[in-house]
Amino acid sequence: MTPLPATPALLADLNRAAERDGIDKTVVGAVIASPDGRVLLLHRPADDYLGGLWELPSGGVDAGETLLAALEREVAEETGLTVDAVGAYLGHFDYRSGSGRATRQFTFSATVTGTGEAVKLTEHDAYLWADHDQQTRVSSAVHAILTTWHRARAA
Repeated sequence: MTPLPATPALLADLNRAAERDGIDKTVVGAVIASPDGRVLLLHRPADDYLGGLWELPSGGVDAGETLLAALEREVAEETGLTVDAVGAYLGHFDYRSGSGRATRQFTFSATVTGTGEAVKLTEHDAYLWADHDQQTRVSSAVHAILTTWHRARAA
């Protein structure tokens, strides 16, 4: 996939497509990179749904909330970091939530204030500013998103 600007028209199309495809829950995720290209990954606790998984900062979109507002909120809640800007839409993937709901995660690149600052975890038990090799710790779906991000970054 080629990253796309996160325009209002694109965001509306994404929501319509999810509804058309029978998606019950939408989630947003962020690829947050340090200046040297390391990507922020969060580790799910072993006793949590999908425990032990390394993932991007992500979380559910609340009723009436826009995708970008949810992204800013979720990054702040999960990491204590403030989103400065949302960049390109990098793609999506579908999965079943812990409650069995059809879920779609829309993922965007984002820049944050203070990538050198400590991350303040609330839902995860570890974080990692992952170099290229460490980024293989994620699921295949997230790996595909990171591949899109890397290709765009190299272009």
